[in-house]
Amino acid sequence: MPAEARPAKRVGRPPRLSVEAIIAAADRILETEGPDKLSMRRLASELDSAPMALYYHVRDKDELLLLVLEAHAKHIPRPDLPDDPRERLTATALLLYELLAERAWIVEVLTADDLFAPAALWFVEMMIGAAVDHGCTPEQAVDVYRTIWYYIVGNLIIRVNSRRHLARTGNPIYRDRAIADLTTDTHPHLAAVADRWAELTTRDSHRQGLAALVDGLLPIRPDVPDNSAARTKRGPAHQ
Repeated sequence: MPAEARPAKRVGRPPRLSVEAIIAAADRILETEGPDKLSMRRLASELDSAPMALYYHVRDKDELLLLVLEAHAKHIPRPDLPDDPRERLTATALLLYELLAERAWIVEVLTADDLFAPAALWFVEMMIGAAVDHGCTPEQAVDVYRTIWYYIVGNLIIRVNSRRHLARTGNPIYRDRAIADLTTDTHPHLAAVADRWAELTTRDSHRQGLAALVDGLLPIRPDVPDNSAARTKRGPAHQ
């Protein structure tokens, strides 16, 4: 074939790679191995590619994580939420918790790298808006959101780390074993529940705790005649 008739050699990003394929592979690694194991080299191995080929599509690991987070956030359904501000705040926080619980690695990424998917910011907007509608100032509403966010993250991180420890060692954490050895002479209240400590501390009480947290953070509204009665009634229902 004459030289002038030969097809030109392609220059640029490899044709078999795509942003979608990279995101899907990164998501698999994050889900099965965790964010610490995700690197451009590990991702290239997953895709049977050269690490440098990935940089045609993503700048670095931070951008890759943002792309994965954004891909997940875009698929989050937006349900109809209650009109009542307090109920809307609680429902939004519960939805956020349940979604993050399905992808524990997201919590680690959000807390370690200060990344947040723009498509998920409607959670923040909804929670702050609900607090404002309930009577908070914008500044107070931000505090309400941050306090609930820390509660959600702390709950999930403790659960994730406990599961990892149990999977790695097959033994309960040291604190559980130490509590089992306590006596009524030195720690009467702990000793009274020592035989049920693991059961009591692994119960899913997130809904109950969140309801109590929201009630404590939001101001009492003068247009609701019996706030205390309503709160007392709501507490156990969220267990």
